[in-house]
Amino acid sequence: MPKDEIQIVDDLATIDAGVSIDELLRICVPMGLFVPVTPGTRYVTIGGAIAADVHGKNHHRDGTFGAHVQSIELMMSSGHNVMLYPTDDLFWATVGGMGLTGVILRATVRLTKVETSYIRETSRRFLSLDKLMFEMEDVDRTSKYSVAWVDTIAKGRRLGRSVLSIGDHASLVDLPRSLRKDPLRYGSSDGISLPRQAQHFRLTKGMVRKFNDIWYRKPSSGHSCHISEIPTFFHPLDRVSNWNIIYGRRGFIQYQFVVPDSGAHLVGRIIELLNAGQFPPYFSVLKRFGEQNPGLLSFPMRGWTLAVDIPAQVPGLGRVLDECDSLINGVGGRVYLAKDSRLHPKMFAEMYPRHGEFTALREKIDPMRKFNSNLSRRLGL
Repeated sequence: MPKDEIQIVDDLATIDAGVSIDELLRICVPMGLFVPVTPGTRYVTIGGAIAADVHGKNHHRDGTFGAHVQSIELMMSSGHNVMLYPTDDLFWATVGGMGLTGVILRATVRLTKVETSYIRETSRRFLSLDKLMFEMEDVDRTSKYSVAWVDTIAKGRRLGRSVLSIGDHASLVDLPRSLRKDPLRYGSSDGISLPRQAQHFRLTKGMVRKFNDIWYRKPSSGHSCHISEIPTFFHPLDRVSNWNIIYGRRGFIQYQFVVPDSGAHLVGRIIELLNAGQFPPYFSVLKRFGEQNPGLLSFPMRGWTLAVDIPAQVPGLGRVLDECDSLINGVGGRVYLAKDSRLHPKMFAEMYPRHGEFTALREKIDPMRKFNSNLSRRLGL
């Protein structure tokens, strides 16, 4: 990678938009710096992280990726380049704007200083969704990172049994003696790759149930503390480069929504609705969100977000997800555009009340709609 693609001075990094979070981490971590926010994969580009205004396990404390961007260089539909800052309306249309305001060329981002390249992680088991959510509200006051795996196949009294992982950047004194010699060592091997034949493999509910039983029992005695490497804690799925093929040729839908605290009851209701309709969400994670930022189309709001993976080949799935959309919209929640392929335009307009401001601004800077996408056409943007 040419050195001029990433320039770091103190804790500010100026980065070409095509650089991935993975490439940035390989350079900044050994310098004692970490990205302020990272999603579940490190292969997102900086431009993509801004356009989708990605969130991570620390939104309750640090907000979205866009909250840490100091400036954006944007190529507009006219062909001219402009510099945008958080005081500009176009900045907050571009952050979370799904690439519809222009081409992000580079950005300056404030990084987080760290003493080591390790995470001090604690895992806890919970028998119910209610107990998990009560605990998450408490631990988010003291921990920088938190995420919960939720068993969305379990029913009855076991509905929502879960494993909560909380973490903070480890200090030097947290490390065992063997790791203190090179506390900022960073490695992110590509892991394994599934053979193409795996696309003919049919993932069944029974297989997922067995996996969930194993995963739930992973923390010994319901509670465990250990030191984790950055890739293990933040990007576990990246260790299997093409894991998605286990869903077969038709793939899967990842449905992610957020509801405000007043709509917290819908987290369990959505899980029950999917299970009742024979659309069991095979894998799911629950997180807490903090304050909403000024992004016109930014997804997070204070409350709860659940992301679920659902096999796409199940008949009638669209109808059930439409029902979920209606329930979520009814409490003032919304669906994540970065993972959406089916939301109705009317529902989008109600979920994102600032879309009118976004459309009006876009009309001024790109009246010919040179920048558009399947998503923008479907949603009427």
